[in-house]
Amino acid sequence: MKANTLRIGLTGVASMVVNEETTADRFDPDMVPAFATPMLVSLMDNAAHEAVKHHLPEGYVSVGTRISISHIAATPKGMKVTARATLVEIYRNRLVFEAEAFDEVEKVGEGRLERFVVNREWFMKRLEAKASVKKRGLVEQ
Repeated sequence: MKANTLRIGLTGVASMVVNEETTADRFDPDMVPAFATPMLVSLMDNAAHEAVKHHLPEGYVSVGTRISISHIAATPKGMKVTARATLVEIYRNRLVFEAEAFDEVEKVGEGRLERFVVNREWFMKRLEAKASVKKRGLVEQ
């Protein structure tokens, strides 16, 4: 069984190259052809996930619950964006991260993220139960 080795200071990194699928104009042609804020959020969240995924007990995962970021500079297509998230607080199963993102020229984002450590099997059972409610038509539209 894998042990819980979570500790303050764990850092994760995630990167991507900006392309047609990751720019704001993908969502609406009236938007600009620059790295989309939802993609920056995703990149920072992936970095936080990477920081802790190998430090959780067997059968446990972390799930994102809160994100507060500032997207402070635009990044054009073809440029690489790298996010780094550092674990700064642990309280029971709540993990808090500080994150920054840089393109090849400058800092493009910063913020705080929160993830919770949950039992994967329990989480999947809850998810499946919710999906079955929808399939049975018990959810109002």
